[in-house]
Amino acid sequence: MTSTPPRTTAPRAAALLAAAVLALTACGSGEPQGGTGAAGPAAAEIPTADVVSAVRKDAAAAKLLPADVRARGSLSLAASVGTPPGATYLSDGKTPAGQDIDFADAVGKVLGLRIDREVASFEAILPALGSGKYDVGTGNFGVTDERRRTLDFVTYVNDGQGFAARKDSPLKKVTSLRQLCGLTVATGAGTTFEATLEENKQQCAKAGERPYDVKTYAEQGALWISLRQGRSDVVMSTINGLRYAVGQQPDLRFLNEFKRLDVGFAFKKGTPLAPAFQAAVNRLRKDGTYDRILKKWGTGASAITTSQISPPEIK
Repeated sequence: MTSTPPRTTAPRAAALLAAAVLALTACGSGEPQGGTGAAGPAAAEIPTADVVSAVRKDAAAAKLLPADVRARGSLSLAASVGTPPGATYLSDGKTPAGQDIDFADAVGKVLGLRIDREVASFEAILPALGSGKYDVGTGNFGVTDERRRTLDFVTYVNDGQGFAARKDSPLKKVTSLRQLCGLTVATGAGTTFEATLEENKQQCAKAGERPYDVKTYAEQGALWISLRQGRSDVVMSTINGLRYAVGQQPDLRFLNEFKRLDVGFAFKKGTPLAPAFQAAVNRLRKDGTYDRILKKWGTGASAITTSQISPPEIK
């Protein structure tokens, strides 16, 4: 099974900017390159180990697919490509690589389907699924009760929300959003992070403090630049993404995990594809592919015990 090349150039440029920022800031730091700790491998050395090609079709899982999907033998997938370990580009600037990419390709092989991947911006994917433009989407989409009202999900990892700041920041750990009052917070546009921040702004006013200012960025590279240049005080993003990025930027530090969320493949509400995808993820767990993917990307702490269809949001 092979995936079609990505067709969207703007997200690719954004991802390359982010990768360039990480690579440049890693250089000259005195830190060893290519390490594999909590942050994963160095930005300049994206893992290329093949953990997918040996996956075989599972007849029982494939049988759960709708007849028309089995007949055409393919699915259209929209992928948000930003920064590792979720999804980035290899040094050729056109080949997507990352945890999301490997999981989607592995599920496709279990189901005997070709994955026709198109790169799209994070904030555009979920609405496009609702309109039927794509069959499935990937982008480290956290499963929230708000999203479950209009979309279905099949979980494959557990990630969530966290914070990072410059090493000179007085912030040590964010246990309440009130600690952000008066600060500028950078985060991704259209994300659960933006929603969480906007929904809780009133906490500062109620405490008689100046509200925090939320700055959103479509490009992850621009987000990190804003932090390094002092235009923002703290970044809120994915736990895995923050750990990886901070591992490449010695003047920044990961603060803490704030909230865990299940992460899943996203579908239009009422999709008939969910049972097959769930069976495929669980099959990958049984045959060892699941653990090999997490090991490759340094995200073993995100393992789940079983895949679920649209579970309630983790509170």
